[in-house]
Amino acid sequence: MFNYLLTVQQSLKIKFVSCMRARYKDTPGICTKEQVEAWKPIVDGVHAKGGILFCQIWHPNGQAPISSTNKSLKPAVRANGIDVATFSTPRRLETDEIPFVVNDYRVAARNTIEARFDGVEIHGAHGYLIDQFLKDQVNDRTDKYGGSLENRCRFALEVVQAVADEIGADKVGIRLSPFASYSEGADSNPEALALFMAKVLNKFGILYCHMVEPRMVKLGEKFETPHSLRPIRDAFKGTFIAAGGYNKEDGNKAVSTGYTDLVAYVRLFLSNPDLPRRFEIDAAPLNKYNRETFYISDPVIGYTD
Repeated sequence: MFNYLLTVQQSLKIKFVSCMRARYKDTPGICTKEQVEAWKPIVDGVHAKGGILFCQIWHPNGQAPISSTNKSLKPAVRANGIDVATFSTPRRLETDEIPFVVNDYRVAARNTIEARFDGVEIHGAHGYLIDQFLKDQVNDRTDKYGGSLENRCRFALEVVQAVADEIGADKVGIRLSPFASYSEGADSNPEALALFMAKVLNKFGILYCHMVEPRMVKLGEKFETPHSLRPIRDAFKGTFIAAGGYNKEDGNKAVSTGYTDLVAYVRLFLSNPDLPRRFEIDAAPLNKYNRETFYISDPVIGYTD
């Protein structure tokens, strides 16, 4: 029961920020020729070990200068439980600007292939720009990108279309978190949102849909919930990946029962780079991860030091 573990072991996603310069401090890019060239030896190194490398492309939305809305995010306590992050008021994207943002995703996808990545994962989760368009608790637009479910999904699907047209649908995945409320981005009917997206995504023939478990409503915390990814998994015809608080046992169960095709592990990988091997050895202990080191920029401590 380790097929999904080996698949995850042999793949890796690298995050990217929008070419519109909306980014966190110290985050990597793949917009310029210099950035593309800088990625090539990294990608080649992964391929030399028999690995597969997808680049995750994303836009941080209301935490950056532009957003789907002009509503400010509330101050948030950082991972260390002490420091507080504050956010400036974003500028709402004008309707005629949105095609340029869609084109940013297309250019980023083209650059990932030029950098020899194997494909692209569109990040449409966790309160980032695409997610803010999707969620009715934050999307307060009155144009064709707001209001109805179809309108709120329009931007996400335009990005999928642009990326698939540029590099081929068989090299495209998408990550979604319809049940989560990251960055104040909740939805009043997340299951309807998830099902709609799953069904429409089938029309594009993309490689996979990567969805966050309903129990992961808030960052790093599991909650009891009546919701399940099973209806969404059944609706989506491509490869389905579930993520969110999995350990070895429930990951194996999710795959063996057909609940999902693959299980994604992230936090455990940060502290256990040999995670598949440790899972194969029943008695192997797992290192505990330290969330305080996940996003720190200076000093560099943790996974990248």
